[in-house]
Amino acid sequence: MDVPFVIRRRLEELGLEQQALARAAHVTESYISQLLTRRKAPPAPNRTDIYDRMDKFLKLPSGELAKLADLQRKEELKRELGDEPAPLFHEVRELILRKCHPEREKHVRAIFEQQPFGELERLVTQTLLDVVKRVAKDELENDYWLRMVARLSRRTYEEMRVVVLEFLDTDIFQVSAENCVAFLDPLIESWDIDLATFSLEIVLNHSVVPGRARRFAFVERDAEQPTSEEPGLMEFLQDSSLSGTATAEEVAFLKRLKFQGQRPTPLYYYRELQNLRDPLHFRNRNKEEA
Repeated sequence: MDVPFVIRRRLEELGLEQQALARAAHVTESYISQLLTRRKAPPAPNRTDIYDRMDKFLKLPSGELAKLADLQRKEELKRELGDEPAPLFHEVRELILRKCHPEREKHVRAIFEQQPFGELERLVTQTLLDVVKRVAKDELENDYWLRMVARLSRRTYEEMRVVVLEFLDTDIFQVSAENCVAFLDPLIESWDIDLATFSLEIVLNHSVVPGRARRFAFVERDAEQPTSEEPGLMEFLQDSSLSGTATAEEVAFLKRLKFQGQRPTPLYYYRELQNLRDPLHFRNRNKEEA
C-alpha cells in the first residue's frame, strides 16, 4: 500500500474527483494525476505542505499520508542507492562556479574537475541548495510572492506552487539546470569558502530575498566539543531499516559530522553510510606507496 493507492481509494469512497483534490492542495490537476499514476514520487513530508491539506480533504487522520510517504520514499531510496551517483549536470556546476568569489573560482574549479562530485563539490552544492530551499519554503506560504513570481514566469499560481514543491524535494543527486534557472541563479548573489577551514559564506540577492543579504557558514568543530545530536541522526539510528547494519565505527563517524544552518534528514545519514562503504570513494594507500 502506497500514497497513490490510498488517495485513489479515498477519492472513490468519498465520490470525489482529482480536480477537487488539486484545488484543496493548491496544486495543478496535472500534478495530482502524475502523483496518482506514479509518474512523480511523493514529495518528502518535511518539505511540503500538501499532505496536511490532502489529509483534511480526504478525511484521513492527521499525518497519515505523510507517514506513508516517508516509508515509501525510504524503500525507493534503498532500491536506487545501488547505483553510483553521477556527477552534476554541466550547467549546474558552471552556475555554482560562476557564483564563486573571483579570487577562489580558479582554485575551486581545479578541485571540482580533479575530483568530480567529490567532497568539496558536494559540500558546496548541498549547502547552497539547503540555503535556497529554506528561502523557497518560507515563500511557499507567501501568496503575494508566489503570485508575483508566477506572473513574471507566465505560470499560474498553482503551477508556481508545483515548481516550488518539486524544488523542495530535490537533492544534490537530482538538482537540474531548471532548478538553477528558477532558484539558485536569482537567489544566490555569491559564495566564498576558506579552503583551510571549509568555512562557507553565502550572500543572498537582497533584491529577490526580502530583508538584508544574509550569510551562512559551514563550521567544523572539534569532536570533543559537547554538542547535542542532530535530530536526523537520532531518527536514523532509531530506524533499523536504515541503520541496522551500521558498525560502531561507522556510527562514530556519522556523529562527528557537524552542521550549522541546516538539518540533515535520516536519509542523508543513510546516504553517507553507503558512501563511506563504497571503495570507489577512497584511494588504496598501499598502491599509492608502491
